[in-house]
Amino acid sequence: MTHVEPVVIEARQRVIYGDTDQMKVVYYANYFRWFELGRLEYFKARGGDYAAVEARGFALPVASAHCDYKASARYEDVVLVRTWLAELKRASMRFEYEIRREGDGVTLCTGYTLHACVGPTGKPTRLPDELVKFL
Repeated sequence: MTHVEPVVIEARQRVIYGDTDQMKVVYYANYFRWFELGRLEYFKARGGDYAAVEARGFALPVASAHCDYKASARYEDVVLVRTWLAELKRASMRFEYEIRREGDGVTLCTGYTLHACVGPTGKPTRLPDELVKFL
């Protein structure tokens, strides 16, 4: 297991009407979509090309996901999704997230996703070297 010095990447997202319930409060599952946005931006900011990793037959499915809700985001809020790699193991990795409302800086939620690395056969495998390098 390798502990990684965190590099925090931020992504901005405006809450659209379709993200909310009838009370114009963000529906809880959308925070997991924003976690995914954070991972995408993390990969891009680190110079990674996840599509190239997938083209070689590797995938990083979510094995576990967790979110602690602290405050509500609402229609037209701008949220900041802060993402960092918290742990890198031989065949898995864990990203952590903090989502804040832009403007007042209120923390809306914190959470993590744990990803396994699977190879072309669908079985767990060692993370490809090119993936580890840009992470």
